[in-house]
Formats: sequence, C-alpha cells, structure tokens
Amino acid sequence: MGLRVLLLAVVLAVAGAVLPATPAAAVPVATAPPVVTGDPTYDEVLVAGVGSWTPTPTAYAYQWRRDGAPIAGATERRYRLGLDDLGTRVAVTVTATDASGSAAATSAATSPVARATIRHRTRPAVVGTLRFGRTVRADIGRWSVRPTRVRYQWLRDGRPIKGETRRRHAVSPRDVGHRLRVRVTVRAPGHDWATATSRARGRVAHRVDVRRTVTYDVETRGRITASLRTFRRLVQQTYDDPRGWRGAGVRFRRVQDGGRFTVVLAEASRVPAFSSVCSVQWSCRVGRYVVINQTRWQHASPAWNDARGSLRDYRHMVVNHETGHWLGFGHAGCPGRGRPAPVMMQQSKGLGGCRFNPFPTGSELARAR
Repeated sequence: MGLRVLLLAVVLAVAGAVLPATPAAAVPVATAPPVVTGDPTYDEVLVAGVGSWTPTPTAYAYQWRRDGAPIAGATERRYRLGLDDLGTRVAVTVTATDASGSAAATSAATSPVARATIRHRTRPAVVGTLRFGRTVRADIGRWSVRPTRVRYQWLRDGRPIKGETRRRHAVSPRDVGHRLRVRVTVRAPGHDWATATSRARGRVAHRVDVRRTVTYDVETRGRITASLRTFRRLVQQTYDDPRGWRGAGVRFRRVQDGGRFTVVLAEASRVPAFSSVCSVQWSCRVGRYVVINQTRWQHASPAWNDARGSLRDYRHMVVNHETGHWLGFGHAGCPGRGRPAPVMMQQSKGLGGCRFNPFPTGSELARAR
C-alpha cells in the first residue's frame, strides 16, 4: 500500500512539471493610432476613428483635446467645433479597455480650426423708387446663417459712392441717368466676412418725368473772350441738372437756330442795348432773350465772391434765374434768415439773410409744374 502511494505521488509530480501554465490576459496595445476625420472649420463635426488595437478591446472612451488640453465635456465620438476652437488644433485621445485593463493613444492634431464661410441664398436688393429726391434702402438678402454684423456700400455704375455706407441712400443729382446697386458685407460668429452685390434695376430717373420740351438757340453780342464752346456746354448742363428747372418736368433742347428762346452771351457794354431796364452790371431777360453778361459769367459778382461761392454755382444760378424769368417768374424775396434763397431772388446783389442757392427751391419747382 505504501509503494502504491509513493508511485502515485511521483507520477503527479512529473505531470505537474510538463503541463503549461495558463497565460495572464494582455492589456490592449495600439498598433495604429486613432485618426480624426472631418473639416476643421467652425460648426463642422469631427469624428474619432479608434485606430487599431491588439487584442481587440471590448470598449472605447474618448476625450477631445484643444492644443493638447482636455476639452471639458467633450467625451463623445463626435465633436462639433465651436468658437473656442477657432485658431487651435484639435486631437482626440482614445482609451481602449478589455478585461485586463485600459490603454490610451492620441491622434495627430488637425490643422488650425478655420472660420466658416457664409453663403448668400438670395442676393441683396435695392428697394424703393429710383428717382432723384427719393430715398432707397438695401435689403440684405438671405444668407446661410443669420448675420450679426452688416456693412453697406452703395455703387453708381459699379463704382463705390464715397461716404454712402449706410442702409439707406438718398438719391442724388449725380445718380440720375446711372444705375444704382448696393454691396452688402456680412459676418456672423465663427464666420468670415462675406460679400454679395445686388443686381442693377434700371437707371435713376429725374424727380418727375418730362412734361414739356422747349428748344433754345445760343447767340453772342459784342466781343466775346470767353469760350463759346464751354458756354454752350455749361448752359446745357445747367438745364439738364436734376436740381434745376428739369425738376419741374421741363426739358431744354438746344437747336442751331429758331428755338423758342435765345440764350445770349453778351459783352457787358452791349447788354443795355436789349432794353433800358438792362445794365452793364448784370444779366437780364428781355422777351425771347435770356442775356448773360459776359463779365458776370467770367467773374461772378462781388457779393457772391465775398461769400466764397464757386464760379460754377454762380453760372448755374444766373442761367436758372434769367431762364426763370422766361418761364414766367418774377423776382422773389428771402423767405427767412438762414434759408436757401429762391433762385428768382436777385442773389447777385444781396441775400437779405438767406443763403446763396443756385437752383430753384421746392416751392419754385412746384409752381412751375
């Protein structure tokens, strides 16, 4: 009996020496690092790829990082980029777990997070009546996000109008006959500035449409030292100006001869020949003749010059004043201190408290219609 027990013990000891031991379970090891996919741009979503691990983990956990530091609360596989991420590099740390434990690996960082682009869905538009004297406004259109900052630049025939950078634009004399558009530039949090321009709607019209057309011709009297070519051009500019009698619906058209009235550029000494009421000092109107004194045309009047008025404005004024007489207007007085003088006031001689004004006032235009 003792021998059998001894033999059994020997056999068991030998068997224990040759049987392999059970291996311990291994912690996961990353064989390929995690990766981040997606566009590193504000409000886009980044997605974490777990990479490759051995042995295969049973679970993964995520921690997003901004310039290496953990982002509070960013522990899902997906991460939407926010304002705090702008200009930073984002990476993700993946922690793999199995029954034996956990291990972590971190992805390469993205390029710096960029601002997003705003896109217009409908163009801006110019809203309102395109006439001198009216005010139009900009409709900013529709954008992919709601803008929080908006800038405006009004354009005349595609060129920026200096100083016109508000939402509303008072249609000016210089706009008449041209096309107005507005350029809108917008921005929203996390987005770059974006710009879109309205389409042109048509040409800006005068204050009122043409109600009647009158013709005129140009003559001279005496020795003329001023440029007659320049005189003709500037007279027509005055007649075409939206601030002038054209604003009453009167269109003036120059003809070679035989017009309904005649504009005369006269040497000062020849002006009294038209009538005893005319003098060498001033311009005048007699019958069909609108007589412009050459001395006044070239040098304006002492009162005008003392007030530092421009020669061009004086020329506007004297043509409008004398033509106003032909249209049937008499002389006017100052309506109140500090107010613009009526063009039919004798501004060459004095103002009576009014301000120099080379064009008909609104009330004068209303009476001429």
